[in-house]
Amino acid sequence: AIDPGHGGKDPGAVGKRGTKEKDIVLSISKKLYNLLRKEKKIKPVLIRNEDRYIPLRQRIEKARKYKADLFISIHADAAKNRKAKGSSVYVLSQHGASSEAAKWLANKENSADLVGGISIDNKDNTLAQVILDMSQSATIETSLKASRIMLRKLKKINTLHSSRTEQAGFVVLKSPDIPSMLIETAYLSNPKEEKKLKTNKFQNRIAKAIRDGILEIIKKGII
Repeated sequence: AIDPGHGGKDPGAVGKRGTKEKDIVLSISKKLYNLLRKEKKIKPVLIRNEDRYIPLRQRIEKARKYKADLFISIHADAAKNRKAKGSSVYVLSQHGASSEAAKWLANKENSADLVGGISIDNKDNTLAQVILDMSQSATIETSLKASRIMLRKLKKINTLHSSRTEQAGFVVLKSPDIPSMLIETAYLSNPKEEKKLKTNKFQNRIAKAIRDGILEIIKKGII
């Protein structure tokens, strides 16, 4: 599942030249989608394929509906320091996982077939908690392994803002059973990177790097 960040009423970051994150990431996502369609064993889906707003939790729900094996959210970063530059990759933090598990447990009746086909709606709270914790730990571990491969691919085409995977509580990363990562392709707030992000050449290079990362993740049996 390819998730172009923001969209519609939510432009995301806006560069000094007026470049909107929502437009850049949709363009990169479509390029990635077209590359993956050529791969026989991969079925890519776009969470949004036009300029429209989709609430964060609906993005996770769409990925689950498609039975996604991997969720990749694509963004273009912004910082107060206009010199900040480079690509980075985020996966869910343990704190983010814990707060999400509490939500699932509070709403167990809506959590049928949540974890690898195991329903938690008929389990007592202790057992449901154990199942969720095991699933989320495994999902975060898988996401971390996948993200390290993705960072290596991105490093070949751009500076890395951080050479290690970052961990945060982004809502779109909170699927307890779908390995997920958020890729910050470059900094729109950096005038040089904004200029680069607007070009077809750089967008294609980013899309190909992500495609190569996905192929290696599959080849190594991580997902």
